[in-house]
Amino acid sequence: MSASRTRGFIGATLVVTVLGFTAACGNEDSSGAGAQPSQPPTTPTAPTLPTATPSGTPSMDCPETITAVRTAVGKAVWGKGIAKSLFQPVSVTICQYDAQATGQDYATVTTKRTAAQAVDLFALVNSAKPVAKKPAMCTKELGPTYVLRFTDNDRGVLSYTAEAFGCRQLVATSFEGQGKPGELAAPRQVSPELIKALGLR
Repeated sequence: MSASRTRGFIGATLVVTVLGFTAACGNEDSSGAGAQPSQPPTTPTAPTLPTATPSGTPSMDCPETITAVRTAVGKAVWGKGIAKSLFQPVSVTICQYDAQATGQDYATVTTKRTAAQAVDLFALVNSAKPVAKKPAMCTKELGPTYVLRFTDNDRGVLSYTAEAFGCRQLVATSFEGQGKPGELAAPRQVSPELIKALGLR
């Protein structure tokens, strides 16, 4: 075999070998890419909505929700009870509920007053005349509800609920303490003077 033919044969052999190797590498790359697992699409999660929480905070001074307060007022029997309470307060705690308070809402404002202020406030409560029938003519405006918790020297607690809106009900709802004779005062209506006094801080 001549030298030129030998060189041509070797050159052709190298070309075939290189092309075959390149094709083989190409096949490995394409098969490797196809074998990779596909990532599942991620679905965005909906944001967590805040849950409603009652307004105000329960306390020893104002432990009741607005629902409990209104339930106690609803149980009052109009036309029944004494005209004036003989209770002698030495202090008072005023629990104020928002006009929009509902359900499990508690008082949002708590105010304590001195002995002299408690006596003056109780005089305004006692001076209102009892009403024989539950008021039928009521306004539609909203306003705060107050619970007045009067205490005496024997640690007795006499509670009144005063509504500064609508029918303006003023109801003695409970009398706590041992050895406290007598019945609750008859339901009546809140006077403008009492509303003004309750608004003072």
